[in-house]
Amino acid sequence: MVTPESIRIDIDKGMKTSYLTVEGDGQHFEAVIVSEEFAGLSRIQRQQRVNKTLGERMTTDIHALSMKTFTPQEWQEKNK
Repeated sequence: MVTPESIRIDIDKGMKTSYLTVEGDGQHFEAVIVSEEFAGLSRIQRQQRVNKTLGERMTTDIHALSMKTFTPQEWQEKNK
């Protein structure tokens, strides 16, 4: 069974993050991902980067993953 923790671990292994949370009910998940790797990337490119990190799981295990992606600077501005 897919858990929020297993998704978080896979994202954390595949990219350097400064903040990462994943919540979900086993079928639908929501992630907040803050990474310097997102600098200069469009929203779609950021999601593609996360999808690449999760690899095959995105087509076999994970049915729905909503992502909010930020650079550290964007995250800091959002949380002022």
